[in-house]
Amino acid sequence: MNVFSAPAFDDHEQVCFARDPDSGLKAIIAIHDTTLGPAVGGCRMFPYASEDAALEDVLRLSRGMTFKSALAGLPLGGGKSVIIGDPRRDKSRELFLAMGRFVDSLGGRYVAAEDSGIAVADVRTMGESTAHVSGIGETEHGGDPSPSTALGVFLALRAAVRHRAGAENLAGLRVAVQGLGHVGFHLARRLVDAGAEVFGADVNGDNVARAVRELGVTEVPADEILALEVDVVSPCALGAVLNSDSIPRLRAGIVAGAANNQLASRDDGARLMDRGILYCPDFLINAGGIIDVYHQRLGSDAATTRAHVARIEATLGEVLTRADACHRQTQDIAEDLARELLGRGVHARAHAA
Repeated sequence: MNVFSAPAFDDHEQVCFARDPDSGLKAIIAIHDTTLGPAVGGCRMFPYASEDAALEDVLRLSRGMTFKSALAGLPLGGGKSVIIGDPRRDKSRELFLAMGRFVDSLGGRYVAAEDSGIAVADVRTMGESTAHVSGIGETEHGGDPSPSTALGVFLALRAAVRHRAGAENLAGLRVAVQGLGHVGFHLARRLVDAGAEVFGADVNGDNVARAVRELGVTEVPADEILALEVDVVSPCALGAVLNSDSIPRLRAGIVAGAANNQLASRDDGARLMDRGILYCPDFLINAGGIIDVYHQRLGSDAATTRAHVARIEATLGEVLTRADACHRQTQDIAEDLARELLGRGVHARAHAA
């Protein structure tokens, strides 16, 4: 494992590793950038095939958090953590207490929250060892930020449909949702309520059964969901699903989903553009969760949080307009806009000093 020459290193400020033999914890925390404030980002638990795969994931995720927080107008930096393990088998109270101690060792430079494989209860246990956690407040969703993530993606999807087709109404829109866990389920509910026809898939059969039973979602095999003939594909599971194999099979005009790092490589953004598929950058439209986490720390009410999440729609509109004007990938435009905001943060700090 070589950190500094890793493809996703991208000048990270700090990358830390922890191992606790007593609890079995093996974890990595990556702090990408603290220009705008402390690095805040979810803690993910996943049975990575190798330590290199875990490192690659945490580096890409933390970099995305820097851009995500900047575009969301948050005074936060970008960071992420991963625990190497199976969340269905390897969780224990001791493991999360050890993870809390690991987070605490950074003295507040990194603040942890929920992510894939981690529940609110797990973060609460971490919080017994550190004050540097969020997403555990007594909100309308019990501290779970996933409904806010789903709201942001829904509003962005609506904006993309408006931009592409001029349609204000989602009634009759056909949407394929890949992943029906916390965020995917809430997104599917909003789409169904708006009159869209929703198709769904998930490797977890219980998630699919719930969406079919409670929302009337049409089940599709997991290996067919991305290639479905629909208006919008919404990846809401793990990343790297848009690649040289899957993109030629897409039969949707828009991609707008909650998963992080949906593009397997930078070339895949160009592949989507070449096919005339409108891609909504994931780190822009899935920012509802980090906005929720931020407002939990402030003690904001639900209306204030929702109003902030709603700004995602306008930011995406600006990115899509800029991309059309200069015929560039939406991913690149969103990153450029984030760098503009980071540059203003550097200038503001220098001026204050």
